[in-house]
Amino acid sequence: MSRSDAFTVPNLLTYLRIVAVPVIAVLLLVPDPTARWVAVVLYVAAALTDYLDGYLARALDQFSPLGRMLDPIADKLIVAALLIALSADGSIDGLHVLAAVFIMMREIFVSGLREFLGGTVVIHVSKLAKWKTTAQLVAIAVLMVAPLLGSAATATEWLGLAILWIAAILTVYTGYDYLKGGLPHVLNEAE
Repeated sequence: MSRSDAFTVPNLLTYLRIVAVPVIAVLLLVPDPTARWVAVVLYVAAALTDYLDGYLARALDQFSPLGRMLDPIADKLIVAALLIALSADGSIDGLHVLAAVFIMMREIFVSGLREFLGGTVVIHVSKLAKWKTTAQLVAIAVLMVAPLLGSAATATEWLGLAILWIAAILTVYTGYDYLKGGLPHVLNEAE
């Protein structure tokens, strides 16, 4: 990879998304509505860069191995960090924490599977996996905004938790798809 490949516009957007993760998480933990609104705005901007970096990579023909590696890592970092922050601030609590645990388990498992397969076998991202990511991002956004909505907070929180469970179900299902596609290769390696 050349140095210029590392600094393409899509890759720069991905770097910004990664850098935004701890900032958003910290802002969520500050007990102040203004900090939470800033977190929401940064989160929406970060989520939009997820779409924008892929669009620009295609439009500008700026694909790179680094971008292919970092984009899913950035997605997983933002989802994992914000699920933890939302659990820490009580937005996700009780049995709903299990939905967050299922999501994080699948994301780590699939990353490990891809690492084990080491590029020798490419497991492509399915449309359902893209819907899974969208459901995760929407659930997080709704849960971030819920405490800021006054009388609509409880209904919004329940909506966010319902979407979180839908995301968890999609996450487990797509994880099973990855396992089904990768397991024969794993077993071949083990022999």
